[in-house]
Amino acid sequence: MKSLSDVRLAAAKPHWLVVLALLVGITGPAAAQTAGRVFKDCANCPEMVSLPGGSFLMGSLPNKQNAGFKAAADEMPQHSVRIAPFAIGKYEVTQEQWTAIMGSNPSVNKGPKLPVESVSWDDVQQFIAKLNARTGKRYRLPSEAEWEYAARAGTKTAYFFGDDAGPLEQYAWLETNAAGQTHPVGEKQPNKFGLYDIYGNVWEWVQDCYKAGYVGAPGDGRAVVAPKGCERVDRGGAWVSGSNNLRSANRDWGPPSYRLNNLGFRLARNLP
Repeated sequence: MKSLSDVRLAAAKPHWLVVLALLVGITGPAAAQTAGRVFKDCANCPEMVSLPGGSFLMGSLPNKQNAGFKAAADEMPQHSVRIAPFAIGKYEVTQEQWTAIMGSNPSVNKGPKLPVESVSWDDVQQFIAKLNARTGKRYRLPSEAEWEYAARAGTKTAYFFGDDAGPLEQYAWLETNAAGQTHPVGEKQPNKFGLYDIYGNVWEWVQDCYKAGYVGAPGDGRAVVAPKGCERVDRGGAWVSGSNNLRSANRDWGPPSYRLNNLGFRLARNLP
């Protein structure tokens, strides 16, 4: 798994919404009506941000065409994907939110506002089933395409703030500033969609089965599935990651039973 080279340590008003949509390169009625709307379905539910539908370029170009960063072969070919409107967590799911649903906290570095970690993909499915039963809503993990669409927030650069990793510490907890641990969600600056910690702090599980490259990948934002068991994708990098692993297109994967103290998740939810 590529992530092991990363040394994981396991053990509102319509007029400004239209402006936002134009700034991030998304147009149409959905952008004007829903971009940036924040809501909660219950007291212990995560804050969710409604995102407009739109098309974007997923993945990376060959390295000779990139701006000085190193893309992996599994990020290619770059391809267009159409995303339907959906909601995604404003923050990574916290330990207090996990405990409210599951009754216990598996995290190594404990704190109510810290992202929950040491949860497997399978564990997350149990959390989602219980949350849906409690709320009557349709929470889920984002697809890999939805995650990248949300992270990019209309940009085509390596990071949502540009190709230069220099400003990264303003937006993320990573190996150079995290002091070897997770940090409370929401302390860094958000992207243009108002999402915090989309880079760093903890890797985030997504729904997809891992496939080495995008040949034949869905063009409509659906998760990649397999008829039998598969390894699952996680995205975004973590407190232990270097800057290259925090790029919007960077991919990681592991068994669905994997539990690590730098691996958590962010929820998605169907709309309405």
